[in-house]
Amino acid sequence: MSPLVQVLLTIITASTPLLIAAIGELVTERSGVLNLGVEGMMVMGAVAGFGAAYETGSPLIGILASIAAGMAMSAIFALMTLKFVSNQVATGLALTLLGLGLSGLIGEPFVGQPGLKLARMSLPSMNNIPFVGQYIGPILFGQDVLVYLSIALTVTVSYVLFRTRTGLIIRAVGDSHNSAHALGVSVIGVRTVCVLFGGACSGLAGGYLSLAYTPQWIENMTAGRGWIALALVVFSSWQPYRLIIGAYLFGAVGVLGYVAQAVGFGIPSQFLSSLPYIVTVLALVIISKRTLSSRGQSPACLGQAFVPDR
Repeated sequence: MSPLVQVLLTIITASTPLLIAAIGELVTERSGVLNLGVEGMMVMGAVAGFGAAYETGSPLIGILASIAAGMAMSAIFALMTLKFVSNQVATGLALTLLGLGLSGLIGEPFVGQPGLKLARMSLPSMNNIPFVGQYIGPILFGQDVLVYLSIALTVTVSYVLFRTRTGLIIRAVGDSHNSAHALGVSVIGVRTVCVLFGGACSGLAGGYLSLAYTPQWIENMTAGRGWIALALVVFSSWQPYRLIIGAYLFGAVGVLGYVAQAVGFGIPSQFLSSLPYIVTVLALVIISKRTLSSRGQSPACLGQAFVPDR
Protein backbone atom coordinates (compact mmCIF):
# COMPACT_ATOMS: atom_id res chain seq x y z
CA MET A 1 0.00 0.00 0.00
CA SER A 2 1.44 3.37 -1.02
CA PRO A 3 2.11 6.07 1.60
CA LEU A 4 -0.51 8.31 -0.03
CA VAL A 5 -3.21 5.66 0.37
CA GLN A 6 -2.17 5.11 3.99
CA VAL A 7 -2.54 8.82 4.71
CA LEU A 8 -5.95 8.94 3.01
CA LEU A 9 -7.14 5.91 4.97
CA THR A 10 -6.00 7.57 8.20
CA ILE A 11 -7.85 10.78 7.29
CA ILE A 12 -11.05 8.82 6.67
CA THR A 13 -10.69 7.02 10.00
CA ALA A 14 -9.99 10.27 11.86
CA SER A 15 -12.94 12.06 10.23
CA THR A 16 -15.57 9.39 10.81
CA PRO A 17 -16.18 9.99 14.57
CA LEU A 18 -16.43 13.73 13.92
CA LEU A 19 -19.04 13.17 11.22
CA ILE A 20 -21.11 10.73 13.29
CA ALA A 21 -21.15 12.96 16.38
CA ALA A 22 -21.85 16.10 14.34
CA ILE A 23 -24.80 14.60 12.43
CA GLY A 24 -26.43 13.64 15.73
CA GLU A 25 -25.90 17.11 17.18
CA LEU A 26 -27.25 18.68 13.98
CA VAL A 27 -30.55 16.84 14.39
CA THR A 28 -30.66 17.86 18.06
CA GLU A 29 -30.10 21.53 17.22
CA ARG A 30 -32.56 21.42 14.34
CA SER A 31 -35.21 20.62 16.95
CA GLY A 32 -34.20 23.72 18.92
CA VAL A 33 -32.07 22.06 21.62
CA LEU A 34 -28.44 23.02 22.21
CA ASN A 35 -26.58 20.12 23.82
CA LEU A 36 -23.01 21.01 24.76
CA GLY A 37 -22.50 17.60 26.34
CA VAL A 38 -21.28 15.90 23.14
CA GLU A 39 -17.79 15.43 24.59
CA GLY A 40 -19.17 13.71 27.68
CA MET A 41 -21.44 11.43 25.68
CA MET A 42 -18.60 10.52 23.33
CA VAL A 43 -16.19 9.58 26.09
CA MET A 44 -18.87 7.49 27.82
CA GLY A 45 -19.55 5.74 24.52
CA ALA A 46 -15.83 5.09 24.16
CA VAL A 47 -15.42 3.45 27.56
CA ALA A 48 -18.69 1.51 27.32
CA GLY A 49 -17.86 0.24 23.84
CA PHE A 50 -14.35 -0.83 24.78
CA GLY A 51 -15.45 -2.42 28.05
CA ALA A 52 -18.29 -4.38 26.48
CA ALA A 53 -16.13 -5.57 23.59
CA TYR A 54 -13.32 -6.55 25.97
CA GLU A 55 -15.60 -8.51 28.30
CA THR A 56 -17.62 -10.27 25.58
CA GLY A 57 -15.05 -10.55 22.80
CA SER A 58 -17.53 -9.03 20.34
CA PRO A 59 -16.96 -5.61 18.71
CA LEU A 60 -20.63 -5.63 17.68
CA ILE A 61 -21.74 -5.76 21.31
CA GLY A 62 -19.23 -2.99 21.97
CA ILE A 63 -20.89 -0.82 19.32
CA LEU A 64 -24.34 -1.45 20.81
CA ALA A 65 -23.02 -0.66 24.30
CA SER A 66 -21.52 2.63 23.10
CA ILE A 67 -24.85 3.65 21.56
CA ALA A 68 -26.68 2.73 24.78
CA ALA A 69 -24.22 4.73 26.90
CA GLY A 70 -24.63 7.81 24.71
CA MET A 71 -28.41 7.53 24.85
CA ALA A 72 -28.35 7.14 28.64
CA MET A 73 -26.33 10.32 29.00
CA SER A 74 -28.59 12.19 26.60
CA ALA A 75 -31.64 10.95 28.52
CA ILE A 76 -30.26 12.70 31.61
CA PHE A 77 -29.85 15.88 29.57
CA ALA A 78 -33.38 15.58 28.15
CA LEU A 79 -34.86 15.05 31.61
CA MET A 80 -33.11 18.08 33.05
CA THR A 81 -33.68 20.50 30.18
CA LEU A 82 -37.02 19.40 28.74
CA LYS A 83 -38.82 18.16 31.85
CA PHE A 84 -37.33 20.40 34.54
CA VAL A 85 -36.47 23.27 32.14
CA SER A 86 -32.91 23.74 33.35
CA ASN A 87 -30.50 25.93 31.41
CA GLN A 88 -29.35 24.01 28.33
CA VAL A 89 -25.84 25.48 28.23
CA ALA A 90 -25.11 24.85 31.91
CA THR A 91 -26.63 21.35 31.77
CA GLY A 92 -24.60 20.44 28.68
CA LEU A 93 -21.37 21.57 30.32
CA ALA A 94 -22.25 19.60 33.45
CA LEU A 95 -22.94 16.55 31.29
CA THR A 96 -19.48 16.82 29.76
CA LEU A 97 -17.84 17.05 33.18
CA LEU A 98 -19.90 14.09 34.39
CA GLY A 99 -18.92 12.01 31.37
CA LEU A 100 -15.22 12.78 31.69
CA GLY A 101 -15.13 11.91 35.39
CA LEU A 102 -17.39 8.85 35.24
CA SER A 103 -15.59 7.39 32.23
CA GLY A 104 -12.26 7.66 34.02
CA LEU A 105 -13.70 5.76 36.98
CA ILE A 106 -15.35 3.05 34.88
CA GLY A 107 -12.42 2.67 32.53
CA GLU A 108 -9.68 2.37 35.14
CA PRO A 109 -9.59 -1.48 34.97
CA PHE A 110 -9.26 -1.35 31.17
CA VAL A 111 -6.23 0.94 30.97
CA GLY A 112 -3.42 -0.89 29.17
CA GLN A 113 -5.61 -3.81 28.12
CA PRO A 114 -5.54 -4.95 24.48
CA GLY A 115 -8.58 -3.94 22.46
CA LEU A 116 -10.62 -5.52 19.70
CA LYS A 117 -10.42 -3.70 16.38
CA LEU A 118 -13.32 -3.51 13.97
CA ALA A 119 -12.52 -5.52 10.86
CA ARG A 120 -12.20 -3.74 7.53
CA MET A 121 -13.88 -4.95 4.40
CA SER A 122 -11.67 -6.80 1.94
CA LEU A 123 -12.14 -7.62 -1.74
CA PRO A 124 -9.13 -9.77 -2.73
CA SER A 125 -10.37 -10.02 -6.31
CA MET A 126 -9.66 -6.31 -6.80
CA ASN A 127 -6.03 -6.50 -5.72
CA ASN A 128 -4.85 -7.65 -9.16
CA ILE A 129 -6.59 -4.84 -11.06
CA PRO A 130 -4.04 -2.20 -12.09
CA PHE A 131 -4.38 1.14 -10.25
CA VAL A 132 -7.77 0.15 -8.82
CA GLY A 133 -6.33 -2.54 -6.57
CA GLN A 134 -3.50 -0.29 -5.42
CA TYR A 135 -5.26 3.04 -4.92
CA ILE A 136 -9.04 3.12 -5.37
CA GLY A 137 -9.88 -0.30 -3.91
CA PRO A 138 -8.45 0.23 -0.39
CA ILE A 139 -10.06 3.69 -0.12
CA LEU A 140 -13.54 2.87 -1.41
CA PHE A 141 -13.88 -0.80 -0.50
CA GLY A 142 -11.44 -1.31 2.37
CA GLN A 143 -13.15 0.55 5.21
CA ASP A 144 -14.89 -0.72 8.31
CA VAL A 145 -18.67 -0.76 8.40
CA LEU A 146 -19.02 2.41 10.49
CA VAL A 147 -17.33 4.52 7.80
CA TYR A 148 -20.05 3.55 5.33
CA LEU A 149 -22.66 3.96 8.06
CA SER A 150 -21.54 7.54 8.69
CA ILE A 151 -22.08 8.45 5.03
CA ALA A 152 -25.41 6.62 4.90
CA LEU A 153 -26.47 8.34 8.11
CA THR A 154 -25.70 11.77 6.66
CA VAL A 155 -27.65 11.05 3.48
CA THR A 156 -30.58 9.65 5.46
CA VAL A 157 -30.72 12.60 7.86
CA SER A 158 -30.61 15.04 4.95
CA TYR A 159 -33.46 13.23 3.23
CA VAL A 160 -35.59 12.98 6.36
CA LEU A 161 -35.08 16.61 7.35
CA PHE A 162 -35.89 18.13 3.98
CA ARG A 163 -38.00 15.55 2.14
CA THR A 164 -40.35 14.06 4.72
CA ARG A 165 -43.15 15.17 7.02
CA THR A 166 -41.10 14.05 10.02
CA GLY A 167 -38.30 16.40 9.02
CA LEU A 168 -40.76 19.24 8.53
CA ILE A 169 -42.06 18.70 12.06
CA ILE A 170 -38.52 18.70 13.50
CA ARG A 171 -37.64 21.92 11.69
CA ALA A 172 -40.95 23.50 12.68
CA VAL A 173 -40.30 22.72 16.35
CA GLY A 174 -36.82 24.23 16.06
CA ASP A 175 -37.97 27.35 14.24
CA SER A 176 -41.15 28.12 16.20
CA HIS A 177 -42.05 25.80 19.04
CA ASN A 178 -45.11 27.86 20.01
CA SER A 179 -46.58 27.61 16.51
CA ALA A 180 -45.83 23.88 16.35
CA HIS A 181 -47.51 23.40 19.73
CA ALA A 182 -50.56 25.35 18.55
CA LEU A 183 -50.84 22.95 15.61
CA GLY A 184 -50.94 19.96 17.96
CA VAL A 185 -47.30 18.88 17.73
CA SER A 186 -45.76 17.44 20.89
CA VAL A 187 -42.75 19.75 21.14
CA ILE A 188 -41.30 17.97 24.18
CA GLY A 189 -41.77 14.56 22.52
CA VAL A 190 -40.08 15.61 19.28
CA ARG A 191 -37.18 17.22 21.11
CA THR A 192 -36.74 14.21 23.37
CA VAL A 193 -36.45 11.85 20.40
CA CYS A 194 -33.97 14.21 18.69
CA VAL A 195 -31.86 14.52 21.85
CA LEU A 196 -31.77 10.72 22.23
CA PHE A 197 -30.76 10.37 18.57
CA GLY A 198 -27.96 12.87 19.11
CA GLY A 199 -26.82 10.93 22.18
CA ALA A 200 -26.84 7.65 20.25
CA CYS A 201 -24.67 9.19 17.53
CA SER A 202 -22.26 10.72 20.05
CA GLY A 203 -21.94 7.40 21.87
CA LEU A 204 -21.34 5.60 18.58
CA ALA A 205 -18.68 8.14 17.66
CA GLY A 206 -16.94 7.50 20.97
CA GLY A 207 -17.19 3.76 20.45
CA TYR A 208 -15.56 4.19 17.06
CA LEU A 209 -12.58 5.83 18.73
CA SER A 210 -11.96 2.92 21.10
CA LEU A 211 -12.86 0.14 18.66
CA ALA A 212 -11.52 1.35 15.30
CA TYR A 213 -9.40 4.51 15.47
CA THR A 214 -7.22 3.43 18.40
CA PRO A 215 -8.46 0.05 19.73
CA GLN A 216 -7.66 0.71 23.38
CA TRP A 217 -8.98 2.69 26.30
CA ILE A 218 -7.19 5.85 27.40
CA GLU A 219 -8.72 8.32 29.83
CA ASN A 220 -10.06 11.43 28.06
CA MET A 221 -9.32 9.78 24.71
CA THR A 222 -11.88 11.95 22.92
CA ALA A 223 -9.39 14.82 23.30
CA GLY A 224 -11.85 17.58 22.50
CA ARG A 225 -13.43 15.95 19.46
CA GLY A 226 -16.87 16.60 20.90
CA TRP A 227 -16.22 20.33 20.82
CA ILE A 228 -15.02 20.07 17.23
CA ALA A 229 -18.25 18.24 16.35
CA LEU A 230 -20.22 21.13 17.88
CA ALA A 231 -18.23 23.60 15.82
CA LEU A 232 -18.82 21.53 12.69
CA VAL A 233 -22.58 21.96 13.03
CA VAL A 234 -22.15 25.73 12.93
CA PHE A 235 -19.50 25.39 10.22
CA SER A 236 -22.00 23.49 8.06
CA SER A 237 -24.74 26.10 8.66
CA TRP A 238 -26.95 23.25 9.90
CA GLN A 239 -26.84 21.53 6.49
CA PRO A 240 -26.10 17.75 6.64
CA TYR A 241 -24.17 17.47 3.37
CA ARG A 242 -21.79 20.24 4.38
CA LEU A 243 -20.91 18.22 7.46
CA ILE A 244 -19.11 15.69 5.27
CA ILE A 245 -16.87 18.40 3.85
CA GLY A 246 -16.24 19.92 7.24
CA ALA A 247 -15.55 16.63 9.02
CA TYR A 248 -13.07 15.44 6.42
CA LEU A 249 -11.42 18.87 6.32
CA PHE A 250 -10.88 18.91 10.07
CA GLY A 251 -9.83 15.26 10.06
CA ALA A 252 -7.27 15.99 7.35
CA VAL A 253 -5.85 18.92 9.30
CA GLY A 254 -5.24 16.72 12.32
CA VAL A 255 -3.70 13.85 10.37
CA LEU A 256 -1.50 16.05 8.19
CA GLY A 257 -0.09 17.58 11.35
CA TYR A 258 1.15 14.15 12.43
CA VAL A 259 2.43 13.47 8.92
CA ALA A 260 4.42 16.69 8.94
CA GLN A 261 5.87 15.71 12.29
CA ALA A 262 6.80 12.24 11.02
CA VAL A 263 8.43 13.64 7.89
CA GLY A 264 10.61 15.85 10.05
CA PHE A 265 9.43 19.37 9.35
CA GLY A 266 10.93 21.83 11.83
CA ILE A 267 7.59 22.60 13.48
CA PRO A 268 7.01 22.11 17.22
CA SER A 269 4.90 19.05 17.93
CA GLN A 270 2.77 21.04 20.38
CA PHE A 271 1.72 23.39 17.58
CA LEU A 272 0.87 20.50 15.26
CA SER A 273 -1.23 18.86 17.97
CA SER A 274 -3.18 22.07 18.51
CA LEU A 275 -3.67 22.70 14.78
CA PRO A 276 -7.19 21.15 14.53
CA TYR A 277 -8.41 23.33 17.38
CA ILE A 278 -6.81 26.45 15.90
CA VAL A 279 -8.60 25.73 12.64
CA THR A 280 -11.84 25.24 14.59
CA VAL A 281 -11.52 28.67 16.21
CA LEU A 282 -10.65 30.33 12.90
CA ALA A 283 -13.60 28.68 11.19
CA LEU A 284 -15.96 29.93 13.88
CA VAL A 285 -14.53 33.45 13.63
CA ILE A 286 -15.07 33.45 9.87
CA ILE A 287 -18.58 32.11 10.26
CA SER A 288 -19.40 34.76 12.87
CA LYS A 289 -18.69 37.40 10.24
CA ARG A 290 -21.48 35.99 8.11
CA THR A 291 -24.05 37.36 10.51
CA LEU A 292 -27.03 37.52 8.20
CA SER A 293 -26.30 34.15 6.60
CA SER A 294 -25.86 32.38 9.93
CA ARG A 295 -29.02 33.87 11.40
CA GLY A 296 -30.98 32.91 8.36
CA GLN A 297 -30.06 29.24 8.58
CA SER A 298 -29.84 28.54 12.31
CA PRO A 299 -33.00 27.29 14.08
CA ALA A 300 -34.81 30.33 15.45
CA CYS A 301 -35.61 28.67 18.79
CA LEU A 302 -32.18 27.12 19.32
CA GLY A 303 -31.41 26.96 23.03
CA GLN A 304 -34.80 28.34 24.07
CA ALA A 305 -36.77 26.46 26.72
CA PHE A 306 -40.35 25.48 26.01
CA VAL A 307 -43.06 25.14 28.66
CA PRO A 308 -46.38 23.92 27.27
CA ASP A 309 -49.58 25.65 28.33
CA ARG A 310 -51.34 23.86 31.15
